[in-house]
Amino acid sequence: MAKALIVGSDHAGLALKRELAHVAEGLGYEVRDVGTHTTDSTDYPDYAHQVANAVAAGEGVGLLVCGTGVGMSIAANRHSGVRAAACSDVYSAMMSRQHNDANVLCVGARVVGPGLAAEILKAFLGESFEGGRHERRVRKIEPSRED
Repeated sequence: MAKALIVGSDHAGLALKRELAHVAEGLGYEVRDVGTHTTDSTDYPDYAHQVANAVAAGEGVGLLVCGTGVGMSIAANRHSGVRAAACSDVYSAMMSRQHNDANVLCVGARVVGPGLAAEILKAFLGESFEGGRHERRVRKIEPSRED
């Protein structure tokens, strides 16, 4: 069974989301696109919540794209079990997975170009949580999971 990547964007992130979906497919991911599918103005939280719900349900990891990535990350992080990281560089994407067990990547289409965004996505998907000393810290993110 292929690994799943649930993707969503607002109108500002539509083109980049489509490009990144192709990158993920090339890496062997089954991509599920929850929208938007047009350039008509839309509200980013609608898509952030759909992706976050799927990730929280264990359906895969997520990718959200809006103008900056920030709004998507704020909305997605409202969901228990979701750790969304807005990344605009490869190192942050790697560390968000290794140290923070991030399960949703948020990218800003108006912040990074397609080439860098593809490298950020590859870095994010290519890493895994290190556990160890980071496990205690990640548990403290969820109030119900604190030590």
